[in-house]
Amino acid sequence: MEDPEKLERIVEARMKLKMRFEQQMKSTPSMADDLPKGSGKPNRHGIPTIPIGQTPTVKWPVLDLGYHPNISQARWRLTIDGAVEHPLVLTWKDFIALPQTKDTSDFHCVTTWSKLNMHWKGVSLLDLAALVQPKPEATHLLCYGYDTYTTNIALEEALKPDVLLVHTFDGQPLTVEHGGPCRMITPQLYAWKGTKWIKRIRFMAENQLGFWEERGYSNTAYPWRNDRYSD
Repeated sequence: MEDPEKLERIVEARMKLKMRFEQQMKSTPSMADDLPKGSGKPNRHGIPTIPIGQTPTVKWPVLDLGYHPNISQARWRLTIDGAVEHPLVLTWKDFIALPQTKDTSDFHCVTTWSKLNMHWKGVSLLDLAALVQPKPEATHLLCYGYDTYTTNIALEEALKPDVLLVHTFDGQPLTVEHGGPCRMITPQLYAWKGTKWIKRIRFMAENQLGFWEERGYSNTAYPWRNDRYSD
């Protein structure tokens, strides 16, 4: 990032957000459950690599609403608004100029497959939140895709360091069928919580169900609790 003052502001705001949500993040199931359900050696969070009911796959299956919006980088915009102090709209140039994070994480689909050790590059949602500064009443996000998809996520999950808006997978630009040019990933939740072709992140003072949540899928989506569907 070329602007040192802007970077300093992001880092300072990032630390404040971490402190604000630290206890809530520590209390989430992937961090706090005494007996998470699954198999295999412990992952970096100390829980089984394969959540209950999941089968590892080498392939990366494509699942969506049946429509692949072809959004060029020149046309792509990301709106971040709602219960924030500084709403903004990012162009692709703005987005790529932000601090870039590389991470390796696993991808757990509610349809029972898991793809392990996926290599990503993108911008952490924590850094995006640091830019807009969520208001004290903010508790959840609703994320929107260019394909009309929506999904909700609690802030204590969204602000974890492995939640990214990714544009690169295995060193290559993210392909359209997998949500390129940019999608969200949520390694500690089922993958439907990560919006493909993401275009908007709305901070909310209360929870609001997204596309699959309105159709009977879990509101919380914790893989190590087999938390696939609402009660």
